[in-house]
Amino acid sequence: MIPKRFATRAAALAMAGAAALTSVAALAADPIKIGLVVPMSGPFSYMGRQINAGVSLYMAEHGDTVDGRKVEIVLKDDAGVPANTRRIAEELVVNDKVTVLAGFGLSPQAFATAPVATQAKTPMVVMQAATSSVTEKSPFIVRTSMTLPQVTVGLAEWASKNNVKKVVSMVSDYAPGVDAETAFNTRFTADGGQILAALRMPPNATDFSPYLQRAADAKPDAVFVFVPAGDSAAIFMKQFAERGMDKANIKLLGTGDVVDDDALGQMSDSAIGTISSHHYSAAHPSEMNKKFVAAIEKANKGMRPSFMAVGGYDGMHVIMEGLKATHGAGGEALVDAMKGQQFESPRGPVLIDPKTRDIVQNVYIRKVEKVDGKLYNVEFETKKDVKDPGKTP
Repeated sequence: MIPKRFATRAAALAMAGAAALTSVAALAADPIKIGLVVPMSGPFSYMGRQINAGVSLYMAEHGDTVDGRKVEIVLKDDAGVPANTRRIAEELVVNDKVTVLAGFGLSPQAFATAPVATQAKTPMVVMQAATSSVTEKSPFIVRTSMTLPQVTVGLAEWASKNNVKKVVSMVSDYAPGVDAETAFNTRFTADGGQILAALRMPPNATDFSPYLQRAADAKPDAVFVFVPAGDSAAIFMKQFAERGMDKANIKLLGTGDVVDDDALGQMSDSAIGTISSHHYSAAHPSEMNKKFVAAIEKANKGMRPSFMAVGGYDGMHVIMEGLKATHGAGGEALVDAMKGQQFESPRGPVLIDPKTRDIVQNVYIRKVEKVDGKLYNVEFETKKDVKDPGKTP
């Protein structure tokens, strides 16, 4: 028997889903509401600030009306706690009657909310969470960020071709870290490389010393690392240098999280030379990106945009273009209108895969260099039109 409180919740969500199918004409005078659920407080607040900055810039540049209806962003802080994320999403659907749910800084938050999107038939645009399977948790999820396998395999290929034979992998022990570890180690060993050790660290770790010592003792050619962007990345980089691993000719390889553009400002010159692979750099040389970086900095007291800001910016592009195509309708029609969208982003050309609802994009191999006195991820190789390898074709 289904407990009464769950039955009531399911009924409320079902009613909200049915309401979303009401004719657009009947709602013509009402605003279109987008529920933006991100961590604006707590240890992951930098994610919320970046995503919100991208969302706000897109709206400022492109307007906030569709077919004469105002588009409103309802910003909610989940503090990075999955239970909060689900509760807030339910309230946004039932009470605020949002047409779209968006945001989601981490994969556990996206996983927690997926059933809400499915029950309410409410499109859910994931602007950050990067575990490969996120889009498979609901047919209403569309992603505008990345997946860890998508941005990792190219780095393993680069390492194999550049005299890296032995690696110790070090990843945060949660779904994105496991995705990154699996993608790198599988491809690197397939190309003839050797994984000397595969170390997993607590996601909230602030002392990486024991793991770094184990890595140093193995005497690898390189360390491959995934830790969440932000403070953890800055701490890891500091402790890597303190152990003299860079001076011991041990290369540091990682996904872009460890040298996230926002976090590079907290790092010393010891980060110079770090090789990473990712889908966005603030140093991406396109004219569109130069304008994007300048606009984000101007609107946010000098904040350098990271891949999270781009995920928010492009997420709003997908939502707004979808709403225009459906004349403000939500539900399955809006999801269908998001599928197959192809456009130029500050990161480069992107496509929403109509089959997987995941993003197809360029992935860049980059090196940390000092440019005009500041550290940047300078791109030197491009993997074009990369799909998520974590999904079957």
